[in-house]
Amino acid sequence: MNYKAPKDSRVIMTQLMLPSHSNFSGKIHGGYVLNLMDQIAFACASKHSGQYCVTASVNRVDFLNPIEVGELLTLKATVNFTGRTSMVVGLRVESENIQTGVKKHCNSSYFTMVAKDANGNSVPVPGLILNTKESVRRFARSIRRMEQTKIRADQFKPEEFVVEEHLGLLVGRNAQVAL
Repeated sequence: MNYKAPKDSRVIMTQLMLPSHSNFSGKIHGGYVLNLMDQIAFACASKHSGQYCVTASVNRVDFLNPIEVGELLTLKATVNFTGRTSMVVGLRVESENIQTGVKKHCNSSYFTMVAKDANGNSVPVPGLILNTKESVRRFARSIRRMEQTKIRADQFKPEEFVVEEHLGLLVGRNAQVAL
């Protein structure tokens, strides 16, 4: 099996935000930003694997700061984790005001990408060479995130869910139980 360092598949994309990318409030539309994030995750994962890749899941996207028309948007993508056929691509999105030089962190997210062959079958991907403390931290964090996702999914399986065990969670919340 072969291995690649995270820097070997790192991708950076910068794009000027135009009025056509804005929503009704004049800020850059979140859906447009998500589209760019998916594109760079695809490019990064495909570069690492040497294969066509598809998005399997997106782990949380928080819009931290609005993006203005006229700003430069920079997206950075790095493979943080490799499984057998999947990769977790870490994304960071920053905007920069061209006139002032002020930069803002706008989004961070994790895209799970799966490598596919010409017939659409999942194929093995190269492993990661963890050659910095940061790469080890990111790999370990990805493992923990996957473990937590599995625990959450197991706890709330519809066929095993017991309503009475979770009613306490609803106390003081903006909900009214009317079963």
